[in-house]
Amino acid sequence: MHVTSSCCYYGYRVAHSISTSFFSTSPFREIPKEVYNNLDTGSQDEKWWEGVDLQKLILAHNNLEVLREDLRNLTSLVVLNISHNKISSLPAAIGDLPLLKSLDISFNQINALPEEIGLATALVKVDFSNNCLNELPSSLAKCPDLLELKASNNNISRIPDTLAGCSKISKLDLEGNKVVTISENMFLSWTMLSELNLAKNLLTTIPDSIGALPKLIRLDMHQNKITAIPPSIKGCSSLAEFYMGNNLLSSIPADIGTLSKLGILDLHSNQLKEYPVGACNLKLSFLDLSNNSLSGLPAELGKMTTLRKLLLTGNPMRTLRSSLVSGPTTTLLKYLRSRLSSDEEGFGSTSTPTKDDQIATARRLSLSSKELDLSGLGVISVPAAAWETSDVVKLDLSKNSIEDLPNELSLCSSLQCLVLSNNKMKRWPYAVISSLPSLSSLKLDNNPLAEISSTDLVSVSKLEVLDLSGNASALPEPSAVSVLPQLQELYLRRMKLNEFPNGLLGLKLLRILDLSQNNLVTVPEGIKNFTALIELDLSDNSITALPAELGLLEPNLQVLKLDGNPLRSIRRTLLERGTKAILKYLKEKLPAE
Repeated sequence: MHVTSSCCYYGYRVAHSISTSFFSTSPFREIPKEVYNNLDTGSQDEKWWEGVDLQKLILAHNNLEVLREDLRNLTSLVVLNISHNKISSLPAAIGDLPLLKSLDISFNQINALPEEIGLATALVKVDFSNNCLNELPSSLAKCPDLLELKASNNNISRIPDTLAGCSKISKLDLEGNKVVTISENMFLSWTMLSELNLAKNLLTTIPDSIGALPKLIRLDMHQNKITAIPPSIKGCSSLAEFYMGNNLLSSIPADIGTLSKLGILDLHSNQLKEYPVGACNLKLSFLDLSNNSLSGLPAELGKMTTLRKLLLTGNPMRTLRSSLVSGPTTTLLKYLRSRLSSDEEGFGSTSTPTKDDQIATARRLSLSSKELDLSGLGVISVPAAAWETSDVVKLDLSKNSIEDLPNELSLCSSLQCLVLSNNKMKRWPYAVISSLPSLSSLKLDNNPLAEISSTDLVSVSKLEVLDLSGNASALPEPSAVSVLPQLQELYLRRMKLNEFPNGLLGLKLLRILDLSQNNLVTVPEGIKNFTALIELDLSDNSITALPAELGLLEPNLQVLKLDGNPLRSIRRTLLERGTKAILKYLKEKLPAE
C-alpha cells in the first residue's frame, strides 16, 4: 500500500493514506491514546503507518472534555480543530507545536488561554469564539504571521496592548464581548486590516487612528455606545461596508462623503437629526437611516443614482409625505431631485455614474456578499468583472442586451446561480453552462431562445431551479425538462403550451411549478405525483375543470393560483376561500376506497 507523508484524524475516524479508515460508533468523550502517540500503536501488523506524521487533527462536534499535555507529541501538527466540544481548558503543550498554523477551539467552555500559546509562533489563523474567555493572551504578539483572529461571543473587556505587534493581521472579529476602549496604537500598527468586527461591545469612541487603515473593506461597530465618527474615517479609502446601527450618534462627519468605494452604510437606530450634504457624494447602493430623529433629507441625496434601497421608517419626517418615506427608493430620489434648482440638477446629471463606475461598485459589494449584480447596465457583452471575481456564487446579468456568453465565464467554478433574464440570447449557452460544476439555478426567461433539446438539458442535469418563461419557441417538446431529476423550481410562463406536459410528472422533487399564462385546457390526474409541491400556478389558462386527485396534494401545497380560468366545476365563492378550501373540496370528491 502506498502511504503519503502526512496523515489526518477526522472527528470519528482516522484517515491513513488514501483508503484506510477506522470508525467510531459514537462521539468521543476522550481522545484515543494512539492519537497522542502519533497514530503508532506499535502493532507489527500495522507497520504501513510507521513514520507517518499527523498534520491535521479534526475532532469537532464530539463530547470531549479534556485535551491532554500529550498533545506535545504531535510536533508536525499544522491544523488543530477541537470546536463544538465541552473542553474547559487548553493545555500549555499547545506551545510545543512549532508548525501549528490553524487553531479552532470555538464553541467550548474555556475560561482562559495559556500564555504558552504564543510559543506556537507559526500560527496564522485562530478561532476562540463562543467560549468563556475574560481576556486574550498577550503572548499572541509573538506570532508574527497571525492573519486572522476571531474571539467573538466571550467576556473580553480589553485588547492587550502587546497585540499591536501582530502587524500582519487582516481579519479581527471580537463581536459580542465587553470591550470598552481600543488603543490608538492598535490601528496605527494594524494597517493590513481588511475586516474589523467590534459589534455588540461597550465602545464609546472610535480612535482617530482609524484613518490609518487604508485597506479596510468591512467595518462593523453596530450596537455599541459610540457618540461620534471621527473625520479621520476618510483615511479608510477602501471601505465598502460600514455598519454603525444601534449607537448614540447625533451627527456624522461630511468627510465620510470622500469614501468613493463605500456601497453599504448602516446608521439605523441612532440620534441623527440630519444627513449631511457632503455625504450625498457617496455612491451607495444601501443606506439605512431608520429610527433616528430626521425631520427631512437634503435634496442633494436625489443625485445618489446608485442607491437601490433607502430605509427611513421611524423618523419624525415633516418635509416628506409618508407615502414617499415608505414607498420605492427610486420614487423618493426622483422627488428629491425635483427639489433641486436647475443649476444643481444640471450638475447632478454630470455626476451620473458611468457603466464602469457601476461595475466597480458591484465588484466591491460582491467581496462580502459573493453576489455580483450587473443587471440593467444596457451592455451587449458580459463585462470581464463577471469572471475576474472567481468566488462569486450568484451572477445577475438580467436586463441587458447580451446575445452570447464568453468562454471565460467557464472560469467561475463557484457559480451556483446565473440570471440571464431579459436579454437577447438566441442560442442555448451549452459550452459555458455545461462547464460550471456548481450551477444549480439558471434563469433564461424573456429571451428569444431558439429550440432547446433534451440533449442540451442533460448538460445541466443537476439544476434545481430553471426559468424559461417567455420563450415560446424554445421547447417544442416541454417534457424534455424531465431529464432534470433534481429540479425543485420550474417556471414555464407564457410558453404557448396547449396541454399539460405529462413528462414533468416524474419530477418528484418539484416544489414550485409555474405554468401560468398558457393555453392549458385540462390538468391530468397524474398531478397527484407532485407530492413535494408547495406552490402551483395555473392562472390565466383555459382550464374548465380540475381533477379530484389534485386534492391529494393538500398536506404540502400551500399556494394554488387559478385566477383567469373559465372554471365551471367549482363555485366562485369556494374559489375565493383560497387554496386549503379548494383542495379539501377536491379531496372529498375522490371515490371512497
